[in-house]
Formats: sequence, C-alpha cells, structure tokens
Amino acid sequence: MLFRQMKYFIAVVEARSFTEASYALEISQSAVSQQIKALEEDLGVPLLVRQNRTFSLTPAGEYFYRHGKELLQEIEAFQKETRRLGEDQELQLRLGYLNNYCGSELYETIAAFSSLYPEVTIHIFNGTHEDLYEQLRSKKADMVLNDQRRAFSDTYENDIVTTGVLYAEISRQNPLSQEDHLSLEALRRIPCILVASAEQEQAEGAYYADTLGFAENFLFARTLEDARLLVASNRGYLPLETFNTTAPSGTASVRLPLYKEGKPLLRHYCLFWRKDNSTYYVEEFSKLLHERVQPAQTINK
Repeated sequence: MLFRQMKYFIAVVEARSFTEASYALEISQSAVSQQIKALEEDLGVPLLVRQNRTFSLTPAGEYFYRHGKELLQEIEAFQKETRRLGEDQELQLRLGYLNNYCGSELYETIAAFSSLYPEVTIHIFNGTHEDLYEQLRSKKADMVLNDQRRAFSDTYENDIVTTGVLYAEISRQNPLSQEDHLSLEALRRIPCILVASAEQEQAEGAYYADTLGFAENFLFARTLEDARLLVASNRGYLPLETFNTTAPSGTASVRLPLYKEGKPLLRHYCLFWRKDNSTYYVEEFSKLLHERVQPAQTINK
C-alpha cells in the first residue's frame, strides 16, 4: 500500500467524485480509479460501493478514510519537520519565561533537554507577560512559559503546565510574615514590588490592579534580584511566579500564599507556542517540563 493511494482515496471521498478528485490531484480520472482499485486489492476488502457515477463507503471504507486522514496529516508533519532539520544550519530553541519566575523546574528542564539534545542551542530570555506575548507573536520566540491573561487563541498551542496559588515574598521584619498567608486586604498600605521594564510598568501595574485586585501602590524593579533586595530591606512585598512552596534561601524573607477575600489567588501557567512552529524539539521540551512539574505538585499536596 502506497501513501499516494491513501491520498487519492481521501481526495475522492472528500470531493464525492472521481472526476473532481482528479482535477484537484491534477491527474487523469482513470489513474485515480486504477490506484484505488489497487489499494482495495492490496487490503483485500472493498472500500467503495460503486453505483453508476456515484459511490458510497463500505464500513471498511469509513474506517480507512477517518484514520487514514489522521495518518496522512502525521506523515506530512513528519516530512515537514525532517526537511526543516535538514535545512537548518543551526538547531536552536528560543525560550522565554516570566521575569518573576523563581522555581527550579524550568532550570532542571533546560539541563535535561541540553543533555538529551546537545546539538540544539537554547537561547533564553525573560520578560513580562506582554513582552513574552509580543516575542511569540512576532516569531522571535519559539515558545514561552507565561501566565494566562487572555482567552486561549487557536493560533497557538496553549499547553497548561499547572494551576497554582500565587505566592509572595515579604520581609521577616514585617509582622505579616508571621501569618500563614498574606491577604490583599491586609497588604493595601504596603507597596507591591513588580519586575518590569520602564516600557511595561503601566501595563503590568494595570493588570495587577484591575484584574487581580491589588492596591495601586507599586514599586518597580528591573530584575528579580533587585526586587528581592527591596523585599530584604522591608520596602514592600513581591508577587512571584512559582510552582512550589520552597522557601527562599537565607533568613531575610518568607514566602507565603496570597489570598483575596478569604480565598487563595489562583494562576494558570502555560507553555505557549505557535501552531505553525510546532517542532519536535518544542514538543519534547514541553514533555520534559511536565515531567518535572507533576512530581513537585504531588509532593506539595
């Protein structure tokens, strides 16, 4: 059985006509008919019941059409990726992540991926949600680890990594550090430290205030390290993107879950990539990250 014969059969079924299929395939009608007969002989069962100029599918034909179409799509994707790998002078993965992410799972995944695929160069950068979205939209990133702030788009693969509580770090000098959680209501007079570039300060502050309900009392740092120094000096509290409750190193601050109106603030964290750039290495990286996030979630429950 040839994949070409499968392609011809699927074209005939979808066109509901041998003639129309031959036009679409740019070959003669007799050639299409001969190839489908050869396919039936190879399988040993009829796929079509021919009635003058029309036809209907046998149960075997229905099955072959449904699953054959899926198989052809996989083969075409396989061929496309093989050609891409053969044409690329340098294999690379351009990966972005949130600039206030502080978990270990991403770093462990990068190390595991590099060990498995040393031929791939990983280019890593960070940014705010909007920074990452723009890099992905403009095809300057292959995939990004981001929080969900928009409705999922059909343009992208929206791979939910985990849903978890939003945590924050606060100085041990602050009396609130003795609580088992931090509430937005109790934090209203304390500055919230956000990590953002000068260009993204307004957008980042608006999201935390308008969507999450934080008080409009923000301090901005350019890096996570700078933000943590502000926390250590008791200048404010720092919301963090993390998948686990591992406490920060040192004794200057503590990490506690954030609550709003008596309920924990939940966040969706996803890997996003464009569907027209869904490569083998992108999908492998996603698989490796999931393997490291799930055990961490199990331990923390």
